[in-house]
Amino acid sequence: MNRYLALIVLIGLTACQSRSSAPEETPVTSLGQAEAAPAAQNQSLQRVIEADGFSSKGTIETVTEVPVYARISEQIVELDIELGQRVKKGQVVARLNQAVLKDRIDRNKAELEKAQFQYQAILMGQGYKRGEIESAPEEIKRQARVNSGYNIAQASLQQLEHELTYCTITAPISGAVSRLETTLYSAATPGVPLFYIVDTEHLKVCFDVLENELHKFPAGTSIQVISVAYPTEVHEATVSAISPVVEKNGMVHLEATLQPHPHLMPGMTAIVTQIRK
Repeated sequence: MNRYLALIVLIGLTACQSRSSAPEETPVTSLGQAEAAPAAQNQSLQRVIEADGFSSKGTIETVTEVPVYARISEQIVELDIELGQRVKKGQVVARLNQAVLKDRIDRNKAELEKAQFQYQAILMGQGYKRGEIESAPEEIKRQARVNSGYNIAQASLQQLEHELTYCTITAPISGAVSRLETTLYSAATPGVPLFYIVDTEHLKVCFDVLENELHKFPAGTSIQVISVAYPTEVHEATVSAISPVVEKNGMVHLEATLQPHPHLMPGMTAIVTQIRK
């Protein structure tokens, strides 16, 4: 029995050794193709740079990034955005709970009604009949409104009705949601951004040139911009700002206004080249 058991163990060890010593087959995958794609893009980008003779690494930035705030402290009950979503100016992007404000409005309407009754009672006590109240002198009516509390009740109601509009939050500009700082059903706090909207319709490319090349880029000069993400696409930009300071390394900072494009996003790395004349 022991000999049979030893024989079985020996056969098993031999099989395992044979499998481990066998050469592994190289799996046929598309890895080579995946590695070839970036290489081809880099070669395409390099050809453009070499053809133009000048190149500078730059960064695409937005002209405007706007924080969106809540004006009152209430719970967020609707959040119709997500990171990267494009929105239009005036589009409803979030809503706050209205229950508390509506309850206060109902109470203020009752207070205003009571104050109006007191206002009429004061004028009628001065000899004016109900149908003649509006014909009373303006100064007497003003004093009656003050004494009855009518003015305060009316102002409070108008303020609450105005605050009710704050429960609907709209996009202040057109663009894309760049940062989310809140979540659904969390509490909105005035002064604390709910999220940010980046203006994707107004972009610029920031780059540096050597001091001895600055004369080639006066304001209004047209340049070409190629993003690293999309090296086959060439975009045109116009030099719009030149730093008045030469840095210690002999570089001068420039900015150029870009035409909007769906593939251009703030933060992208880009190569700036001259337009060949």
